[in-house]
Amino acid sequence: MLIAKNLTKEYGNFTALNQLNINVEQGNIYCLLGANGAGKSTTINLFLGFIPATKGTISINGLEVQENLIKTKEYIAYIPENLMLYPHLSGLENLEYLATLAQKKYTKNQLIDFLKEAGLQNDAHQKRVAQYSKGMRQKVGIALALAKDAKALLLDEPTSGLDPQASNEFSNLLLKLKQKNVAILMATHDLFRAKQIATHIGIMKEGVLVKSFKNEEVTLQELENIYLEIIN
Repeated sequence: MLIAKNLTKEYGNFTALNQLNINVEQGNIYCLLGANGAGKSTTINLFLGFIPATKGTISINGLEVQENLIKTKEYIAYIPENLMLYPHLSGLENLEYLATLAQKKYTKNQLIDFLKEAGLQNDAHQKRVAQYSKGMRQKVGIALALAKDAKALLLDEPTSGLDPQASNEFSNLLLKLKQKNVAILMATHDLFRAKQIATHIGIMKEGVLVKSFKNEEVTLQELENIYLEIIN
């Protein structure tokens, strides 16, 4: 579903991403770990088509991203570190508007069902998003992924700033999407959450994917040791 081959991004003499190769199949959660500046967000932005690659190829559902900027957006949902919603609208109104932009039409009850499935409490559906916590805004993002019937989900530091309960709730939502066969690529600093939910883990440093492995191959302690050895 998400494939990068020899993906490179250069800014003048600076190489932000160097020869990246990853393949995220449906029903897999690939967590990219690394310090700030490692190339994680650059990878996400390339898949989103926000920036063009310098070299290599990047595709979503078999379509090259830069050649199919609009079409590839149909298959994905994106949740950044701080999900921007319209603060003067309710969660339900935001979901209705964003789903409409994605050319999806639902009844009010169907939209409410998506919000419920995403874990947003009933009394928040009609509240203005200005009153929402970060965790609540992210649940609207998950609801939108459900409404779009997204085949892939791209996440950039989604648990940053969340308290442990909200972070755990969000992780459980991702596992539910995994069961729906969604391909998930997540950039994160959170080793614990990566170990909790990932099928595959990659560790990046200075634009290079230094190590990649299946989650089941390491314990949390081994993952921490490998991570610290690479980034130091």
